[in-house]
Amino acid sequence: MNMSNPNEMRALATVSDSRWASVLARDPAADGRFFYSVRTTGVYCRPSCAARSARPENVEFHATAADAERAGYRPCRRCKPDQPARTEQHAAAIADLCRIIERSEQAPRLDELAERAGWSTWHLHRIFKEITGVTPKAYAAAHRASRVRQELARSDTVTDAIYDAGYNSNGRFYERSNEMLGMTPTAWRAGGANTDIRFAIGECALGAILVAQSERGVCAIALGDDPDALARDLQDQFPQARLIGGDAGFEELVAKVVGFVEAPGLGLDLPLDVRGTAFQQRVWQALREIPAGTTASYSDIAKRIGAPKSMRAVAQACGANTLAVAIPCHRVVRSDGSLSGYRWGVERKNALLQREAKRA
Repeated sequence: MNMSNPNEMRALATVSDSRWASVLARDPAADGRFFYSVRTTGVYCRPSCAARSARPENVEFHATAADAERAGYRPCRRCKPDQPARTEQHAAAIADLCRIIERSEQAPRLDELAERAGWSTWHLHRIFKEITGVTPKAYAAAHRASRVRQELARSDTVTDAIYDAGYNSNGRFYERSNEMLGMTPTAWRAGGANTDIRFAIGECALGAILVAQSERGVCAIALGDDPDALARDLQDQFPQARLIGGDAGFEELVAKVVGFVEAPGLGLDLPLDVRGTAFQQRVWQALREIPAGTTASYSDIAKRIGAPKSMRAVAQACGANTLAVAIPCHRVVRSDGSLSGYRWGVERKNALLQREAKRA
């Protein structure tokens, strides 16, 4: 290549820039990170613009739309880079629909939401699930479950709480009450009164470990430095429940969990009392499918559950997990492989991963 030719030098600078690959791929994920302009047309575009690819010697890159306009370029009429990105527009529209769902006494119909957004019902369903990770129906159900918990704490009767939360009949609520609350509404309202939760606290290489079990299965595995603090946290969750110290048989269950922490290759096959929204349960199931000794990114998990743009919601579901090691949220890392937050401490997350890597 004749490097004295200005066009060839500009072309080389462009193709050597990592941003050029995003332009050629019309990568929507790069939108907002930079803009590019074309000297021969005098316009600037988003990386995802569907216009015909420009010759690299005619391309310039800009950090912002304002920078491109200061350089004398005008916005492309096709991709409209001076307006909010389509993903931002979608996110704003879905946020508006979520607020509508939350304010409604009855869950709005899909066609009502679609009319509000100006989309078809098919398009709305796809975009809503893409951004939130769940369908509008599932979002409404999860919100009502949250409302019913709040209403149970302040309403005069369980029936009042059910209707105030948006259920139009007791029967429809009771069909799913055990799945949502893990116990009867009356027991939940009473802070777990008349509910037995057996628990024990042991020691493992990561410090103190608490294991608790309801009638449905193991409902909590927590790690910490202070055994008393772990017990108080469990009691705060169900202040009126009967917390029963583990007998010899239950101590064997704790030993099994401790053994798994020490030697992940043993596996941990326990009946679990898993309580969460439909989306959270999908995430937690995906976490349980990550083999010991390997990791996955939040993006990987989002793709596995069919919601590729819901990385933030996946991270929130990981943070809501109350079953350390049994639901291995410690195996989820950032896209670059670095460690992110962990409910029981990043140091413990790192220790768990190192322990599993050695025994893989």
